[in-house]
Amino acid sequence: MELRLLSSFLAVAEELHFGRAAARLHLAQPSLSQQIQRLERSMGVQLVERSSHQVNLTPAGEVLCDLARNILTQTEEARSAVREVALGRAGTLRIGYNFAGGQRILPAALARMHTILPNVTINMIEQRTGPQLAALASGALDVGLVYGRPASTEFHCRPLLQMSLVAVVGRGHSWARRSRTSFSELANQPCILFERQQCPAMYDAIHLAAERSGIKLNVEHQLDDPNATAIMVSVKPMVGFASAVRAGAAPTGGYNQTVTVALHDPVPTVDLCVVWRADDNRPIVRSFLGCIESARPLESAIKMESGLAQ
Repeated sequence: MELRLLSSFLAVAEELHFGRAAARLHLAQPSLSQQIQRLERSMGVQLVERSSHQVNLTPAGEVLCDLARNILTQTEEARSAVREVALGRAGTLRIGYNFAGGQRILPAALARMHTILPNVTINMIEQRTGPQLAALASGALDVGLVYGRPASTEFHCRPLLQMSLVAVVGRGHSWARRSRTSFSELANQPCILFERQQCPAMYDAIHLAAERSGIKLNVEHQLDDPNATAIMVSVKPMVGFASAVRAGAAPTGGYNQTVTVALHDPVPTVDLCVVWRADDNRPIVRSFLGCIESARPLESAIKMESGLAQ
């Protein structure tokens, strides 16, 4: 059944006049009559009763009138929905982010996205850099907010902010009353770190600072969960590491048994970057990247790489 024939039939059914229906469809009246006859032949029933003075629908035509209206409406809705997705104005965008990205980038970028593209559905998941990159590579994520620039050519990357790293200790630690300390003083402190694959850029920044300070970190424990690290340092005299953004965030549930100590000489830093697959040129991804750029929330944003148009 051709949609064009249904559209012609619906015009006749609503006008009950071949002349007016033909004018509405910008067709010659004989052409419209032929289309109705074709539709009737294809369905094997008479749909329209026509005399010299009157046009009426048969019972079968009455039934088809409602069905045709629904079919044509649903067809137009489908066309519109597909067109909106193709243009990046609708669909679902899956975003991965770390704590700093969720605090510094996403609120402004998503507010902008909702303003200009309200029909886009956003799914978000908080993960460290390693899991995000794996999810991007597998197609489980569309965009990630991670630490560091991926070495793989399968990703495009745009640096957004430079983040400093700090030490985190419990309130009973000997550093608890310090506001800052030289990185070299970590030589005598047992530390908690994480597997490098969880966040290579942060891991490397910490070890590079140790190398520049002429020390070797005493890593006594490995934890990949930042919240578990905070709990561990609150009960043991150990030093953990976090971004200044995470360490400075208000604790949840009233639990605040850790202290942030700034590190200097040198200050370890990492770049917060937005990352997406190099072969992903979908408009919805480009739209979100544009929202990040137009809603850059901090004056400390560092120079961005080109790559959006690649």
